[in-house]
Parts: sequence; structure tokens; C-alpha cells
Amino acid sequence: MDFTLGGDRTLFAETLRDILDDVCTADAVRASWDDPSGAVEGLWETLAETGVLGLTVPESHGGLGMDEVDQVLLLEELGRAACPDPVVEHSAVAVPLLRDLASTALQEEWLGRAAEGSAVLTAGSPAGDVNRPLVLAGTRADLVVLAVDGAVHAVPAGSVSGQPRESVDGSRRMAEVSVQTSGDTLLSDDPAALVALRDRGAWAAAAQAVGVAQRLLDLTVAYVSEREQFGRPVGVNQAVKHHCSNVAIAIEFARPMVQTAAWALSTGRMPDGTTPPGQADGGPSIAASTAKALASDAVDQACRSALQCHGAIGYTIEYDLQLWLKRGWALSASWGDARHHHRRIAEGLGLVAS
Repeated sequence: MDFTLGGDRTLFAETLRDILDDVCTADAVRASWDDPSGAVEGLWETLAETGVLGLTVPESHGGLGMDEVDQVLLLEELGRAACPDPVVEHSAVAVPLLRDLASTALQEEWLGRAAEGSAVLTAGSPAGDVNRPLVLAGTRADLVVLAVDGAVHAVPAGSVSGQPRESVDGSRRMAEVSVQTSGDTLLSDDPAALVALRDRGAWAAAAQAVGVAQRLLDLTVAYVSEREQFGRPVGVNQAVKHHCSNVAIAIEFARPMVQTAAWALSTGRMPDGTTPPGQADGGPSIAASTAKALASDAVDQACRSALQCHGAIGYTIEYDLQLWLKRGWALSASWGDARHHHRRIAEGLGLVAS
């Protein structure tokens, strides 16, 4: 079985990196803190034009009709840039759930607009207080996909009320939302739909976390290579080398698992074709949770290492490192932290009672 991502996917990711380096700079991320919507000026429209927003929208609705394997490198690039806009929640969580679960009427109403960028979609994690979940861009979005009373709903903005909540990351506009649901907003009350929401959210956060961890490692290596102490670069010290190499190892363990989870989500089964105990869907949940656990651990380690190797400068708001530190801390906990997903893996394998 061939797990290489191929030249076209790599080229698409490189193109997105160029766009983000040009539009979603550190200064632009900082500026988003003061923007009422938390957006980077011009980024949403640019990503719509390049097909990123509509990547998983079927071609019949104006999208590219691609899958999670095509998307995984793009999510990593969005993490690397600390993108404040809800691009990932839009294209990797909300759109696929609408594509797979929504009625024809809902698909006709929203998928075309999602692809062209005229509608902002987001999704909320079922973790925590499910009656008032925290949703990224919850007050900005035109449609919010979230779990309510064990069912998955797609709720338009007119039926959503939100109260902004502070995040450790000032560029992530979180809102505690309340929604009014009805038969028209219901996507599915099948328990498998709730699992799919959790799986997609965890995998998407994991992919971003890998990108953040890689950016933190790159920044740290550059800093310790230039910063001198006692007439030589700090990076020549064995302890500093160990910090950086340990982060690199953690990333190299997490990244392939995130890519494996992308394959499992796109096919509905594990790469070896087996079905773990209690996983009638073929085990994408195991793959998604394993990816999130490894990615959360990797980005946590990257944050600690970067902060220690930079010294106190890493805490200062004037220094760009704090943008990725805060994004890493936020993503590590989003859609369940490593401990949550370790337990979910154990439950999926039948090792503990659910």
C-alpha cells in the first residue's frame, strides 16, 4: 500500500505556504487581535480563490471534490502560519459533515457558498459543557456545526447566540454559544455522526499542532544557531541539542500518524483493513485519537523546549515566538488533550469500559 502523498499534494502545500508567508505574516496575526472578527485582511478571499475553502466540497457544488489525504499537508501549513481564520473548522470539519450527512436541501443551500467563501462555516467540540460549547469564530460564522443532546446539528447564525470568551491565544476568537435547534437543523441523531464530529475535529487539530510544533522547532534552531554565549553559539551545547532533537523525534512520530488518520477518515477503515473491537466503522476513531495524542504531546514538548531555549524572551508579547507558543498550547487541548485521547484509544480497543 502506497502512503506517499505525491507531487501534486506537496506542490499545493508549497503554494499555500507561499500565500500564507505573504498574507498571514506574524504582523497580520498580531493585527487580527484588534480586528472585531479576528480575521486576517484578505486571507479568506485568497483561500477561496485558490480552492482551499472548497477542497472537500463535491465538484457538483463548485468545490474540488478532494479528500482528507489531499488536505492533510494544507492543515499543517495553516498551523505553521498560526492562521487565525476558521479555515480548518470550515473545510476539514463542517464541510465534510454537511457533505456526508446533510439533506439535499441543506447541501444546496450551503456547500456552494462554502466553496466560494461567501459563507463562513465553523464547528464546535462536544467536549466540556455540551449545552454551551466553546466554538471558534462562533459569533462570526454563518453556520455552526455542533453536537446538541447527542445529535449533530448545522445551525444558521440567526439561531445562534454567543458570548465571547478569552483564549490564551488572542488570535483565536472563541465564543460560548447557545443554539436553537429544530428538525431543519438536524444533520443526524445517529451516534456515529457524533463520533465523526469528534474524529474530524481531533484530526484537524492534530494536523495544525504538527505545523505549529515544526515552526517552533525551526524558530528555536535558528535562534540557538545565532545566539552566542561565551563566544560561541548556544546551539553547540549538548543539552540544547538534546532539546531540539527530542522535539524533532516527537514531530516525526506524530506526522505519519496524522497522515494515517487522514487516510482512515477518507476510506472509513484502518490501513491494515482490520476492525478494532467496538469499532464497526473500521477504526478511524483509533487513528484520529492516536494522531491527536501524539500531536498534542509533540506540540507541548515543542513549546517547552522553545521557551527554555529562548529564555525569558519567549514570554514577551513583542517577540513573535509567543504567537506560536500560545497557538500550540491552545491546539494541544482543543478537541481533547493527549490524556483524553489515550483513554479514548483504550476504550476503542476494549481495554477499559467506555
